Amino acid sequence: MKIGIGNDHVAVEYKKIISQYIEEKYGYEVIDFGTDSTERFDYPIAGEAVANAVVSGQVEKGIVLCGTGVGISLAANKVNGIRCVTCSEPYSAKLSREHNNTNMLAFGARVVGIELAKMIVDAWLEGKFEGGRHQRRIDLLAEIEEKQKKQ
Repeated sequence: MKIGIGNDHVAVEYKKIISQYIEEKYGYEVIDFGTDSTERFDYPIAGEAVANAVVSGQVEKGIVLCGTGVGISLAANKVNGIRCVTCSEPYSAKLSREHNNTNMLAFGARVVGIELAKMIVDAWLEGKFEGGRHQRRIDLLAEIEEKQKKQ
């Protein structure tokens, strides 16, 4: 599996640690769309880049990081087909996969410690979409996107 990862200047170290963690624990290839500089970097650039990689199929899933995870997830969610969740704990990460079939995860380097971040990543990567009644809701989300394209 290929995972896209993106970040702003606040989350450079987290990106490095999480990328290495995923590669070592899961054997997944991590493709970097973020910055390696601590100089100011606009999070929408990385959020959109990872989201585009997910919808194009260049990567299967994406993880994006900024100070809170909120801004970069907002940028990612502007891309049609993206369901990016911002999480500060593993339970929501797991349920976002099971119920919402999220294809991107966001969290904040200023909000969660690195060990908690690893737990969030584990819960999200290991979560499996349950389908069934949840698929109807995913379809409704897709309908909203289609309506927005026509406006």
